Amino acid sequence: MENHMDRIVSLIVILLTPFLALAQPRKGEFKTESTFRAGAAVSNVTPFLGNEIVGNFNTPPATHIHDDLFVRCLVLDDGSVRLAFGVIDNVFVREEVLDAAKELVYEKTGIPTDNVMLSSTHTHSATSAGGKGAKRVAWDMGEQFDEYQVYLIRRIADGMVCAVNNLAPAQIAWGSVDIPEHVFNRRWKMKNLMTNPFGGRDQVLMNPGRSNPNLVEPAGPVDPELSFFAVQSLEGCPIALLANYSLHYVGGVPSGQVSADYFGVFAKKIDGLLNRAAGDLPFVGIMTNGTSGDINNIDVQSEAVRYEPYEKMSLVATDIAAKVFSVYQKLKFQDRVSLDSKSAMLTLGVRKPTQQMLDRARKFPELTKGERYHRNEHIYVERIIDMQENWPDSLTIDLQVFRIGGVAIGAIPFEVFAETGLELKEKSPFDATFIVGLANGGFGYLPTPKQHELGGYETWLGTNRVEIHASEKIVKTIVDMFGSLRD
Repeated sequence: MENHMDRIVSLIVILLTPFLALAQPRKGEFKTESTFRAGAAVSNVTPFLGNEIVGNFNTPPATHIHDDLFVRCLVLDDGSVRLAFGVIDNVFVREEVLDAAKELVYEKTGIPTDNVMLSSTHTHSATSAGGKGAKRVAWDMGEQFDEYQVYLIRRIADGMVCAVNNLAPAQIAWGSVDIPEHVFNRRWKMKNLMTNPFGGRDQVLMNPGRSNPNLVEPAGPVDPELSFFAVQSLEGCPIALLANYSLHYVGGVPSGQVSADYFGVFAKKIDGLLNRAAGDLPFVGIMTNGTSGDINNIDVQSEAVRYEPYEKMSLVATDIAAKVFSVYQKLKFQDRVSLDSKSAMLTLGVRKPTQQMLDRARKFPELTKGERYHRNEHIYVERIIDMQENWPDSLTIDLQVFRIGGVAIGAIPFEVFAETGLELKEKSPFDATFIVGLANGGFGYLPTPKQHELGGYETWLGTNRVEIHASEKIVKTIVDMFGSLRD
């Protein structure tokens, strides 16, 4: 009798399952309440000492923690859709590491992977999250995660869980301010052509040095706009502020020291300016990396100023935080805003070395110092062999856009040039738009076709890995997604 009843109950469950499913929220939707809510949290991702610090050609071991590294998390909920941001203090994090983190976030919070935007700040004083040694720039898709990558995945998910736990009724506002005094195009056209590691001749030189008599003009524009949005409780208590500025790291970090660079200093400075009372909701200041692939903080046309370690990044972060705060004070917050997201997978061709490049690379160990093209040729010899032997002929990247009321945010897994960011802002149908670089992965630099013609470090094979027209395809895809969110 019990077996008979069990079969009847099972049959009823099977018959009712389609109707029960209709009553459940669709994946990515949260039928909680109509009130807009926000929650923020930080999760410490400070690496172990001894791991290699990356971002430059030399990779010294970490010997000291100057300031902790974090993933700064923010979750927004409009009653139907949740969007999540996780901004990681690292130079870049591999796509497969971020994918694993997103899956864990979904498992623990129910936020679908398409609604989670994970990005790196691009600090040059963090240890590798892309593997150790040559693996950091090599193709190693499918290999087992190392100890720090596993740790990072767990801490990203922990931060998101805490941000969800902190969700509270909220208000939101957004604004922007131009801050041109800290951004300079680091790619300069030169009077005399420069030899690159492949024996070719470049018209452009990255970081040409101050007062160089060979300078002609910057090879591209800068984007001076700092865009941000802020959320606060219904009582006016700040919850989070997420900013976007198209500036590389500032630096000034002694060798072997770990630091979040100006991104971390900004988070502290904006927190201090908001002057929160004890016992208020947890506040998180966040600075995302914009389209800064060709932008740094060095004015090569001015006289050099000597700074103490960490001094310049503090000056930059203090200034931009003050300018953001001046706009913040005039914002009008609203307690209702709708959220949405779109994602698209775009396949791009992978650049491959010519036969001449390969022949030269295999002959390189036999060359004397005087026969070599460039002081960094040995580095690119390894990279082009890896590009030929290990990289696929194409790769598929994850492009993502969020809509937060009248704000559109695009995410690109490259170091994007400022002119691409400016083009996307111009073509966006939204009043406020910004682009997060090194988001959902990091596949190197993304020069425009025009910049490829000029040459320079960012265009070299092994620094840039995808087809020359990749930036154009990415712009078209994101603009189309912006349009679909606007409809």
